[in-house]
Amino acid sequence: MIISRLSFYYQRVLLLLLAIFVAASNNVSAQTVDSDTVQVKIDQYNKLISQYRYDKPDSALFLAQQGLSYSRKYKSTNGQAMMLNQLGMIDDNVGRFDDSRRKYLSALALYTKTANKKGMAAVNIRLGVVEMRKGNYDKAIEYFLQALQISKANASKPGEMEAYITLGEAYAGQKKYGEALKYYKVAEQLNAEVPFSNLSLNLFNDIGISLRETNRLDKAKPYLHKGISLSNVKQYQGLNITLTNTLASVYAKSGDIATSIKLQKQALEKAKKINNYIRQIQTLTGLATTYSRIDAHVSLDYWQQALALSKSKGAHKEEIDELQAIAQLYKLQQNYKAAFDAKERQYELADEFFYKKMSAQIASLQADYELNQSKAKVEELKFANNKEKLERKITNVFLAGLCVVLLVVVFFYFKTRQLNNLLNKTNAALNESNTVKDKLFSVLGHDLRSPFISIINMLQIIDEPDLTGPERDKILEQLDFTSRASLETLDSLLRWGQKQIKGTPLNKIEFAIEPIVSRTIHFLSGVAEDKAIEIQNNVAEYVAVVADIDHFEFMIRNLLSNAIKYSEYGGNVTVTSNYNRALKQVVISVADKGIGIEPARLNNIFNIDNISTRGTGNEKGTSLGLLLCKEFAELNGGSISVESAPGEGSIFSITLNAGSIS
Repeated sequence: MIISRLSFYYQRVLLLLLAIFVAASNNVSAQTVDSDTVQVKIDQYNKLISQYRYDKPDSALFLAQQGLSYSRKYKSTNGQAMMLNQLGMIDDNVGRFDDSRRKYLSALALYTKTANKKGMAAVNIRLGVVEMRKGNYDKAIEYFLQALQISKANASKPGEMEAYITLGEAYAGQKKYGEALKYYKVAEQLNAEVPFSNLSLNLFNDIGISLRETNRLDKAKPYLHKGISLSNVKQYQGLNITLTNTLASVYAKSGDIATSIKLQKQALEKAKKINNYIRQIQTLTGLATTYSRIDAHVSLDYWQQALALSKSKGAHKEEIDELQAIAQLYKLQQNYKAAFDAKERQYELADEFFYKKMSAQIASLQADYELNQSKAKVEELKFANNKEKLERKITNVFLAGLCVVLLVVVFFYFKTRQLNNLLNKTNAALNESNTVKDKLFSVLGHDLRSPFISIINMLQIIDEPDLTGPERDKILEQLDFTSRASLETLDSLLRWGQKQIKGTPLNKIEFAIEPIVSRTIHFLSGVAEDKAIEIQNNVAEYVAVVADIDHFEFMIRNLLSNAIKYSEYGGNVTVTSNYNRALKQVVISVADKGIGIEPARLNNIFNIDNISTRGTGNEKGTSLGLLLCKEFAELNGGSISVESAPGEGSIFSITLNAGSIS
């Protein structure tokens, strides 16, 4: 209680000193103040607000409001934007995201007005952070990319670095740590070109988190140790605590609980020493999480400490999260009464602070409704008093107005109907065009990737010193063949896309299928050899079909490529043909002994809903190949089917009309 009172009086004294500072600053108003003096005062406000924002938010709020008034008084547009940005961050810290966003947007408008590129980039970053905390990652990435574009145009390396860091954080927030690390690596390159700042420390922490989440714990530790070493100065104590907590989580994940707890306790002492309640809450919850693995009672005690601190600081979002964790611990201890009480308090807080705005809006609507009802009643009484005098006039006006309204409604009905029909036709045509475009580019990526992998592999080994002349000639011959085949494939696919877009009829001809199959096997031989897969061609030379040859080649190539993709190393793939004289049809089958297909996926394997899975060599597909095979087979008067079981392999069969020479 004594400590609480001292803290209260300390806050009052601090606010009094701040008021004296503001009064001293505003005394200048009696004189003519030049713009440099105004900017110096605004910078002083900004520095103090940044200093107090985390550990003394009430003081920071007081200073930001005074700084905004000062900036408006002396018509400093950039100063107003700076203070609005600070007010937005204060709201952001306590979870008032909508209020924060409004202030950021106002700041952005002011920075845009003065063409302050640095300020525009910074506020776009803050807007992205708000959207990220609300879970709107696509919108957040849009803001971060805008900040990156502004910083590049302004040749601001620190701005670019911050944009790349936040882009990485947006992907990390979606658990896409591989993508996040790509952006962090770009930021790390920029870090070597700019002066050291808190951005460097944030970067080291973010990289450490992504490496931790991808189980590269030994690689995460050097980044975090480096960040802790560089931040061990007074101005970076907050980030030093965060880096220490992240390092502790790495040790905890590796099983070294003792080291993790030791680091977190060190971080807690530092957070208390600098009176930074946000870092204290962060560390207390970290300790609670770590202790949950070894001692539920100690874990509960740390959660209770974090809850008490959050409650005293009005950190309602953190308070809700802590109550949820406490309820879960009580439940595991079978203390259902305490669990119920914690859960009930959690819901009360959520209703009070996060649904309060909604309730206020509903109340406002209710008040407006009641007011309108009262006004309507008054008008009704007035109308009743003047009914006899105005009845005929109102009736005539009503009838005339009704006729006009009916005419307008009829006109707009037919006009709207006409426009809707036109819009529907336009949308249908646009959707069809987009579908064809998407299919064309997906097929290009699906069918050209394998030969290019073979080309790259051959280029990598062609200059090996141990390679003999005949071997090099053979590789060059294979490289020439694969390149020509790839070009032929590209030409065929482009012709197909042209047919789809222009609506050209099918070019059905009679042809023998064995040469096409042999060429396709040769085309994919490089990919097959990489997995030591043998492809057997059991197609009879005399078998012919009537179909579009480009479509047939695409289907065979796709089925063979899939068979290789889902076969284990050292497996085999077989292509066979079967001529049905009675039905005058040819069945071409591609069989493998690979991983097979789950029964649940078989029903949708040829549909747009089909989701592509990774191959045995982690190969990636587009999921459109089999859909297009089905489309091509049916366009050529045939069909496609599949037989498969998990672990037993798959057999894909294409049925086409037989040619006369079969």
